[in-house]
Amino acid sequence: MDPRTLVDRIDEKSCLDFLSSMVRHKSYSQTEGERELARHMAKEMKAIGLDAELQPFDEGRRFNAIGKLKGSGGGKSLLFNGHLDTNPVTEGWTVDPWGGLVDDKFIYGIGVSNMKAGDAAYFCAVKSLMDAGVKLKGDVILTFVVGELQGGVGTLAAIHGGVKADYFVNSEPSDLKAVTMHAAALSFVIELTGDTRHLSKREEAVDAIAAACDLIPRIDAMTFRNAPSEEHRSINRAHVGVVHGALGHDLEEWRPPQVADFVRIKGSARYAPGQTEADVTADMSEALADLEKRFPGLKAKLVPEKIDGRPLMPPFEVSKESRIVKAINGAYERVRGEKQPTGAITPTGYYGTDAGHLYQELGMEGIVCGPGGRYNTMPDERVDIPDFLDMIRIYILTILDICEVA
Repeated sequence: MDPRTLVDRIDEKSCLDFLSSMVRHKSYSQTEGERELARHMAKEMKAIGLDAELQPFDEGRRFNAIGKLKGSGGGKSLLFNGHLDTNPVTEGWTVDPWGGLVDDKFIYGIGVSNMKAGDAAYFCAVKSLMDAGVKLKGDVILTFVVGELQGGVGTLAAIHGGVKADYFVNSEPSDLKAVTMHAAALSFVIELTGDTRHLSKREEAVDAIAAACDLIPRIDAMTFRNAPSEEHRSINRAHVGVVHGALGHDLEEWRPPQVADFVRIKGSARYAPGQTEADVTADMSEALADLEKRFPGLKAKLVPEKIDGRPLMPPFEVSKESRIVKAINGAYERVRGEKQPTGAITPTGYYGTDAGHLYQELGMEGIVCGPGGRYNTMPDERVDIPDFLDMIRIYILTILDICEVA
């Protein structure tokens, strides 16, 4: 069967049903539901004839589902990577978050965009090839990992367990764009210490809340030193997500007539390959020194926040001339009849993904490209049905290009 016929004949209903079945698993991170979905994926991979196993880590409390379609030899191997754990449901949903609802435009559910649609797309791509009787030279490895939301601990466990290939596709939601670079994710804490007075003597105080209000928009506007290019600088970003201000380090709130003398700020900074944590902290330290000049008597302290057991999500980069990039570009053009947007594309370029671990730990060339994105992390999270189905087609053609028909 020629590739055009193959992609035209995918079983669309079966693919949507499979994704719906994944959505119906409540796979919150670090729960029994996460483990149950991993078991489900291993079972489904075995059912279609893949070599599949559950890979335990964290003293057996968590496990990944790993499958392999063994090639005949002589072709390059391709690894697909995606996580099964999801964020929690927020307020504002109008559909069942675990119903797997499909209407004439979308498929809905918590985690369907981030990133069960990507997971299902590469499973369905491999199943479609197997159903059509296609034999490959190179191996295809499917990794359904957990713990991405804890810094990628599942993918690191897979790597340390021996999982590797010549190339990889990370299926994080990019709205089918080919993301060749994304940032590292660094958490930070800033503590501002002022000098309190009663509001009657406010002019004598050093107001930590006023200083925080001055600082936060400056942080939100920051980029960082030593960016190798403007494209790299384009994925620099800092953001403040938590602000607590009151009296003392215990943040006593019962005395609002007094000027707040302590603020604790928590946020995240994103920096590109070629930049370092030291670059980020140097620039932020300069910003805090300038703040102290604007607020005489203020003391400002920066602390990069290391969460126990959670690794730093490293940056990722691949040459636009890499074979995997060219393969997915060509597949996209054949399916959609237009050039694929490629590069450090935002908002995906601001993400932290497991692609960074595959790139840093194994030196693998890969691409971040998956369905979903525009309705990510919002009430009624959903994925456009045409995007999901086209992603399956693009993955099929990418597998044929990289692994080659035997």
